[in-house]
Amino acid sequence: MSASGHLATPRLAEALRAAEAVLADAGVPTPRVDAELLAAHLLGIGRGELQAAVILGRPAPRGLADLVARRATRVPLQHLTGTAPFRGLELAVGSGVFVPRPETEQVAQVAIDAAAAVVLRCGHALVVDLCTGSGAIALAVAHEVPGAVVHAVELDARAHAWAERNVRELSTVAAGVVLHRGDARTALGELDGCVDVVVTNPPYVPPGAVPMDPEVAEHDPAVAIYGLGTDGLEVPRGIVAAAARLLRSGGLLVLEHAEVQDVAARAMVDATGAFTPAVTGNDLTGRARMVIAHRTAADGTARGSDVEHSRS
Repeated sequence: MSASGHLATPRLAEALRAAEAVLADAGVPTPRVDAELLAAHLLGIGRGELQAAVILGRPAPRGLADLVARRATRVPLQHLTGTAPFRGLELAVGSGVFVPRPETEQVAQVAIDAAAAVVLRCGHALVVDLCTGSGAIALAVAHEVPGAVVHAVELDARAHAWAERNVRELSTVAAGVVLHRGDARTALGELDGCVDVVVTNPPYVPPGAVPMDPEVAEHDPAVAIYGLGTDGLEVPRGIVAAAARLLRSGGLLVLEHAEVQDVAARAMVDATGAFTPAVTGNDLTGRARMVIAHRTAADGTARGSDVEHSRS
């Protein structure tokens, strides 16, 4: 209690310890990191600067306890800060859109490498991101591959609104994104046979496989999670058919899936007869997280392939 009779504002270090304890008790996987990120968000500084603020004995920011209490109910951290990092970009996210995950950054990397190879050879590349959600992959490709034009497709109205916001707010660093609202399985007929890369992180979770984390099960939109069909791959099958329609000969398909779906995902792509034998790509932790294949020509070859992959 201060001399004036009011409760004294706690020091930042003390508030962070208390926040960490609350979040740990709630089962949050990274309680200290989350506490620091919430405090840094309120202070308008980076996490590195926060450490200096702790050493200097800076007061805790107002509102930290309230945000910590909400995080303890397993509201996603990104919903509380309003942003999610993705390959160096800060994306606006919140209720109604899937929060981009670190593992998807490697899916984007494969698309970026392929698009960059096409630009190097031809001076430009045409990329399509199906089920774009927040626009994360599309914006990353456009940002990292000057010369790429990226058409991003999203059907859900709420997710499309978030993507629209991100495309607008990041236009100066990620020009070249053209956003469409439509069904990824039927969109962009005018681009049939012309696309160099189709990349997608579609819904793929089977209907009965409810995600363990409350942040996903209770806050990510179901339309972005569940892929329909008994195996969760009904929506991805439609996406693969769209990719076969859109891609030029030698064009690349990269599609994210769950780590237990690698065999089924390869079989799904191979069953179309439109691609070279599908291979599996790993994320940075070594888990099988994407299927990769090149579009074949009428004679079964894949001329002009830009990136080679080995089956994992």
